[in-house]
Amino acid sequence: MTQSTPLTYRGSDGCPLYAATTGAGAGTGPSPVVLLHGGGPDHRSLLPLAGRIGDGHRVVLPDIRGWGASVCADPARHTWSRYADDVTALLDHLGEERAVLVGTGLGGTIALRTALEHPGRVRAVVVISVEDIEDDEAKEAERLFFRRFAARVRTEGLEAAWAPVLPTLAPLIGNLVREAIPRADRASVAAFCALGEDRAFREVADLAAITAPALIVPGMDARHPSALAAEVARTLPGGRLSPRAMSEELLTAEDLGEEMGPLVREFLSDLRR
Repeated sequence: MTQSTPLTYRGSDGCPLYAATTGAGAGTGPSPVVLLHGGGPDHRSLLPLAGRIGDGHRVVLPDIRGWGASVCADPARHTWSRYADDVTALLDHLGEERAVLVGTGLGGTIALRTALEHPGRVRAVVVISVEDIEDDEAKEAERLFFRRFAARVRTEGLEAAWAPVLPTLAPLIGNLVREAIPRADRASVAAFCALGEDRAFREVADLAAITAPALIVPGMDARHPSALAAEVARTLPGGRLSPRAMSEELLTAEDLGEEMGPLVREFLSDLRR
């Protein structure tokens, strides 16, 4: 397992948040890389990927607000803009002006939202397994899902709340969620579900305003449709579609790091040319 150093910082609203760092120190190499995990796991799901980035990069792995050690039990503090602001608060804490943002699922959406709201702070973006951008009907279904999930978390606990959901997830995502459940805070996860009331983007065309170079890796299920990845890559002015996609053969965090590490390394290398 990649060795990391823990740190705490204050989010955009003063909320104490957690992250871990690996690699070079501030100002000693190329732009730092911030790895943003998906919904359900925490930063540990991306430690193997961090270990495969190399090239002297400083790699930072936050627990996204609501997950892992970044406890936030106030539903009003869970919005897409707040999450984007948390990224810039982390960079301020580190003394870094810009970073490359690499996100899986939820983390990829946060990376795109940060690039849209804070373009001067984002050197480039890698989105692994792009989350769906719902129409009004699909968004209403998501809102209802989150409300029911939050109710189960509060009344039955985390394991019981996840039980009916896990069989519907891709094998890798399900395994990462199971591994992270013991480190999650019940009230914080329930509060996170308020994000279902917010909307990251109304349509793919919203992403056309993002000018940072971007690598888009297709997902493999209805929540992360592969066709959407191609559309996102076409829409982003600096976008490119990855030649590799997520697959059901990936089962562990180590598998994810081994499969995605070369793609991220190559992308980072291209940025330096």
